[in-house]
Amino acid sequence: MSFTIYPAIDMRGGKCVRLLQGDYDKETVYGDSPFDMAKKFADEGADWIHMVDLDGAKDGKRVNDQYVIQASRELGASVQIGGGIRTEEDILHYLDNGVTRVIIGSIAVSNPEFAIEMIRKYGKAIAVGLDAKNGFVATHGWLETSEVRAVDLGRRFADAGAETFIFTDIATDGMLSGPNIEAVRLLAGETGKSVIASGGVSQLADLAKLREYSSEGVTGAIVGKAIYEGRFTVAEALKEVKESC
Repeated sequence: MSFTIYPAIDMRGGKCVRLLQGDYDKETVYGDSPFDMAKKFADEGADWIHMVDLDGAKDGKRVNDQYVIQASRELGASVQIGGGIRTEEDILHYLDNGVTRVIIGSIAVSNPEFAIEMIRKYGKAIAVGLDAKNGFVATHGWLETSEVRAVDLGRRFADAGAETFIFTDIATDGMLSGPNIEAVRLLAGETGKSVIASGGVSQLADLAKLREYSSEGVTGAIVGKAIYEGRFTVAEALKEVKESC
């Protein structure tokens, strides 16, 4: 199976930022223009761009959507967006403006019936984001932790027709400590669906290791801080997973 690299752009206040383990008080600004960053990634060969509206995730409404739509309309890469998506209107706002995939996260926990309805209605255009602390799903910009196990919720949505999951281990996010590969494999195995790993990638070897499990359903990796900190470039990441095929 193919393995996709998703360079990440987290947006807050109209800037490109990274948070340490989702902590809004531990922010580093890496650029003043989310669109310019998306263009840079696309120019390096990225087929997909992963964008997150951090303001939206915290406030429960779209905030930085204009940058997402601009990237979707003007770049050749596909765009997936998460953060602040709570209603069908939010989903359609993005899909009608060229976004390829919309990620539902917090609403999947607080209103799973709605999430299932959206999955059945929009199919592969919906991805389910499962962000976990110690195996339990965190919501609202990671500010709250639920009593729902990520694998249990994953199975429920897989049974409803979800094809793509994005799994973030909050303990590794932004830490450059390596991804939680076993947790990603567990979710892929329990759901039988495609799982994109997020959090912890620090070196090209991490990508090669994740790529080894593509036949089990680990189909991609979201990479943020490692790129921004100069550990490797998007082009180098793409070359790495191609060579490890």
